[in-house]
Amino acid sequence: MSKVISFQEHLRPALPEVRGCKDYRDEQELLERIDRVLRVSGVEDAFLRESAEIFEARAAKQAAGGCAAKDGERARRAHTEHSRRALRCTILLRLCAGSFRKTSRGLAMSPLYRWFVGLPELGGIRVPGKSTLQRYGQWLPEERMEKVLGELLAAASDGQKAACMGLERELDTSCVWVDVTCLKACIHFPTDWVLLRDAVRTIVKCILTIRRHGLRHRMGAPEQFLGAVNALSMRMAAAGRRGRPAGKKERKALLRLLKKLTRVVEAHGRRYRKLLDEHWRESDLRTRAEAEVILRRLDNVLDKLPEARRQAHERIIGGRQIANKEKMLSLYQEDVHVIVRGKAGAEVEFGNGLFLGESAEGFIVDHELRREMPPDDGRWLRQRLPGLKAKCGCGEWELTACADRGFDSAGTTGCLEQEKVVNAVCPRNAAEMARRCAEEPGFKGLLRRRAGTEARIAIVKNLFLDGVPRAKGFERRRAQVAWAVLTHNLWVVARLALAAAKAKEKLLAA
Repeated sequence: MSKVISFQEHLRPALPEVRGCKDYRDEQELLERIDRVLRVSGVEDAFLRESAEIFEARAAKQAAGGCAAKDGERARRAHTEHSRRALRCTILLRLCAGSFRKTSRGLAMSPLYRWFVGLPELGGIRVPGKSTLQRYGQWLPEERMEKVLGELLAAASDGQKAACMGLERELDTSCVWVDVTCLKACIHFPTDWVLLRDAVRTIVKCILTIRRHGLRHRMGAPEQFLGAVNALSMRMAAAGRRGRPAGKKERKALLRLLKKLTRVVEAHGRRYRKLLDEHWRESDLRTRAEAEVILRRLDNVLDKLPEARRQAHERIIGGRQIANKEKMLSLYQEDVHVIVRGKAGAEVEFGNGLFLGESAEGFIVDHELRREMPPDDGRWLRQRLPGLKAKCGCGEWELTACADRGFDSAGTTGCLEQEKVVNAVCPRNAAEMARRCAEEPGFKGLLRRRAGTEARIAIVKNLFLDGVPRAKGFERRRAQVAWAVLTHNLWVVARLALAAAKAKEKLLAA
């Protein structure tokens, strides 16, 4: 097992005393309590262990490949220090719901934030930049983050560790409220001609980047294509608001012009792609890796542009529908689906399905962001049930599952009975719901408590994911969700501990 290097607490700078600002005191108390939870629960040690295993595996692979090894102990200590900062910086980022740039600036300005992260202040203050903070957010893969989340759940469910964290009692995981939602992807509204506009913009910006680095091919000013595509896009948007016969005819004519423009830009993009690939050494790019970044960006759009043109032709000129599973929703985000939720103001959403299960205290005990098109609610609950029982550590008939009527079905009822889980799912039949409320004590209270799960979903999405995850790519979005759940659970435990401490102070003062 990899050795974890302990944090030297005496090196942390003392916090200045700030008076006259209650909000600052509340923030300080919260961060101090989260710091205590991280150390007492074993979450920080678990994170460092997982990170150390990745480091050792990478070092062993380099040694097997004949690469020169660095100073082992020194490199290990540096990696451990970065791992600790990755954990605390990302928690701070998700807790403050800020951007990488704002978080870096906050670390530079706030002694409280630097104390929480553990940044040394001897010989000057050095804080992580926005790019470093972005790398910290992908420090561990989602599979290893699950182990860190499990460590916090196990500690909060253990009476002795819960007392050390300041909780009055351990978490009650005998009842779990579950719900599903759509986590929206950071994409434009997937209108067909908007995909063509995005493709032209990306290709032209890549061409401008290549020319700026010293490689040029014969063509007119690339900026003219940006003006042309913007003009066509505005005319296309205006045509959709006119009368149906005239507007439909005009949209077809405009799409033909847009398709012609994309073919011209695509040809220029392919020539510049070949130029950069073969002559990048003649540019002022320092390494091949820098050129690869531009090449990947070009390849992504050039490969998808023909399909985007075909899709726009089929829908606007041909007037034919395309199945949801075959639609291209974005040039940049893959594994995004059309999810019909039927909500007020959001009949259809574009993103991925998100499953959440919370305890009575609001602690999220289980979550999953689904890459594929999510199944119906009842089937998803049946798939997550064995893992949910294992996480909650409940035996036969010691776990209660509560959900809204969207989860109710004959298959759900049979699965809950087979797994020996108490069924507190709201029935679809109104008469059956009235009967259970009258005959089963506590059933009505469980259903009333279920409304709080909607608020829990809003808290996770709006406060800890900043509305829409900005990470690109499904794996990055899934890692961002794991970080949001970890930060949320630390926030819940810290608030419970602070409430218990204040109640104890009032009792002693009375």
